[in-house]
Amino acid sequence: MKKITKVVIPAAGFGTRFLPQTKAMPKEMLPVVDKPVIQYVVEEAIDSNVENIIIITGSNKRAIEDHFDAPSEDLAKNLIRGKKEHLLREIERISNMANFIYIRQKGPYGNGTPVLTAEPAIEDEPFAVLWGDEFIYSKPPRLAQMIKVYEKFGGIVISGVKIENKEDLKRYGIADLTHVENNVYKINKIVEKPDADKAPSNIATHGGYILPPEIFAALRKVQPGRGGEIWLVDAINQLMKEGMPVYTVVIENGKYYDTGDKFEYLKTVIEFALEHNEINGEFKSFIKSLKI
Repeated sequence: MKKITKVVIPAAGFGTRFLPQTKAMPKEMLPVVDKPVIQYVVEEAIDSNVENIIIITGSNKRAIEDHFDAPSEDLAKNLIRGKKEHLLREIERISNMANFIYIRQKGPYGNGTPVLTAEPAIEDEPFAVLWGDEFIYSKPPRLAQMIKVYEKFGGIVISGVKIENKEDLKRYGIADLTHVENNVYKINKIVEKPDADKAPSNIATHGGYILPPEIFAALRKVQPGRGGEIWLVDAINQLMKEGMPVYTVVIENGKYYDTGDKFEYLKTVIEFALEHNEINGEFKSFIKSLKI
């Protein structure tokens, strides 16, 4: 069985829910205190021993490449002059943390297109997909937990999250499941955004995928779905019909952060600020002082 050595991070979307902020700045670069969202995603891959990062970009996404690039000579000199060498070391660490490949996406859109766009860099290997505007903070990392399941069972592996509020089921792809062991289930079918009374379970399959190279042929066969777009779930369902086993692992010791939604993004920023070792004390005092 081939090892997972590459992660695809789709980051080509327009980020319309955050306009006008995202007109010139990628939504993946929105800060969670002092670190952009996409860096949390990249660090998850690194912490899972996957160091080849393929980022699928679009127009107005150059800031992502700049963030993971080496610091300019002017910035380095400025930081040294200001006796901020610790910041210089940090941004140098970021630029050296992985092997980065950037590929510009061309339409049509939908979450299947960025995966198909990555094919030339993947070739005949299994690979992971992590979205660029959401992450799961867990120990061990979500992707490491998924790789462990893949190495035991093969097939396709999708990260799973238990949805506690029934009203939230309609926001996600919900799996019809058969229990395999512990927190691992075999997926019989994925139902996209069902009404609460029609949901086959309370486990949402989203956020992280381990996919075989066969996914590319399946994506090329997929007919455009809602909005005239190509959707990854349609290709996965097609492979399932052809006999490809698909598993989900409900992530242990983790919390899901959806920073593609305004309210959820603000909740994420507040939560991380309360834990940030430079500002947490002062920030807690500020929160307590608010007359809400």
